[in-house]
Amino acid sequence: MTEAAFLKKLAGRIKELRESKGMSQQELAAKLDYEKSNMSRLESGLINPRIATLQKVAKALDVTLPELLTFK
Repeated sequence: MTEAAFLKKLAGRIKELRESKGMSQQELAAKLDYEKSNMSRLESGLINPRIATLQKVAKALDVTLPELLTFK
């Protein structure tokens, strides 16, 4: 899997989990102390987040890091 493909799958997974929790991008961004524009870029697969950021995202979505990284 290429880096771009991985980032797109990750972005889709974050969006899927966020929506399943009934959260808006703004709400998730606030939990992460993130700008909404950064949240949008993350969910679009335009940035390569650090592992620490992924851990924060997982915690904010109330899932484990392995669950966050499990793609369909």
